Amino acid sequence: MDFDAFFEAGLQGLREAGNYRVFADLERHHGAFPAATRYREDGSSQEVTVWCSNDYLGMGQSQVVTAAMKEAIDRCGAGAGGTRNISGTNHYHVLLEQELADLHGKESALIFTSGYVSNWAALGTLLARIPGIIVYSDALNHASMIEGIRHSRCIKRVFRHNDPEHLRELMAADDPAAPKLVAFESVYSMDGDIAPISALCDVAEEFGAMTYLDEVHAVGMYGARGGGIAEREGLMHRLTVIEGTLGKAFGVMGGYITGSKALCDFVRSFASGFIFTTALPPALAAGATASIRHLKQSQLERRRHKDAVAKVRAALDRQGIPHMDNPSHIVPVMVGNASKCKWISDVLMDQYGIYVQPINYPTVPVKTERLRITPTPLHSDGDIDRLAGALSDLWSQCALARAVA
Repeated sequence: MDFDAFFEAGLQGLREAGNYRVFADLERHHGAFPAATRYREDGSSQEVTVWCSNDYLGMGQSQVVTAAMKEAIDRCGAGAGGTRNISGTNHYHVLLEQELADLHGKESALIFTSGYVSNWAALGTLLARIPGIIVYSDALNHASMIEGIRHSRCIKRVFRHNDPEHLRELMAADDPAAPKLVAFESVYSMDGDIAPISALCDVAEEFGAMTYLDEVHAVGMYGARGGGIAEREGLMHRLTVIEGTLGKAFGVMGGYITGSKALCDFVRSFASGFIFTTALPPALAAGATASIRHLKQSQLERRRHKDAVAKVRAALDRQGIPHMDNPSHIVPVMVGNASKCKWISDVLMDQYGIYVQPINYPTVPVKTERLRITPTPLHSDGDIDRLAGALSDLWSQCALARAVA
């Protein structure tokens, strides 16, 4: 078999469908977020404004975070030294887990190398090792949750997105004696909608089920101390597991779960995705801890972020650019065509110095292609006006329909 020919044919299929992804070669500017330098293949460069970062609050550029990371490097060096089971547990890991447990009002926490790994390892371990358990998974759960569930090989039911009544129907049809777990997210990252957490907890409690909430797009962003949607709505005590990330609003890298001491210790002791993985470098743990501590007591970043989101939506409305209405910080600009979505993204970068990645299949369904815009507190009014104006120009060139006021 000509393996390279097979690979090329698969890639060509992506190109023809408009789904081939090209990574932008960017260098973010310390202290000047969302400004970055783009490096082209021909050796030239271009200054751009980033509009699609998951560093929602710009904490990855915060002096609070970078100073803590530099201090940790000076104290401990670069790497963790191995897996935490052998030689890699550092005092900064312990401090971070204490901070995360406190953030979510739980007894304990466990950190992983990414949010993907924390979902895969935690769900995969819990569901594989609890005999006869049935998992009920929201239809739009993240790939990491789906992979963890699939890896466990347990019985799976999928309930309609954000539909507590369908969840109740599924749970009522199963053996009442079977252990159960309901897995869902708070903020869904592509549409920006928010789960009815209280109603889902009502159903789970009715059937004696554990609840597993992914708050990766909400931690740092919502709640009095940045604990997420569950904190904002006073529901953290009703969730068995709250999972989150250190790589979005907290601006660093890593993932985690929080829950009872016994549950976290169980995952720590049995999850291969934790046991056999090199630990986070101490500097990353130190930076995350500093970020969490800061956002627990500072409302400034969240207030400014909320204002920026409102300004972006208003600017798009003035230009008639269709964007999905939702109650979160994510602004999906709907294009509905893969080729046009990629073309708009390319022209925004090349001609306007605006970086917004196209979101195409399989991340979203065909004909719902979009530009996923994520405003930050650090985008200026001028940045917002330039974004809306550029989109208006390209909307006309693509002959795309405008939103009706």
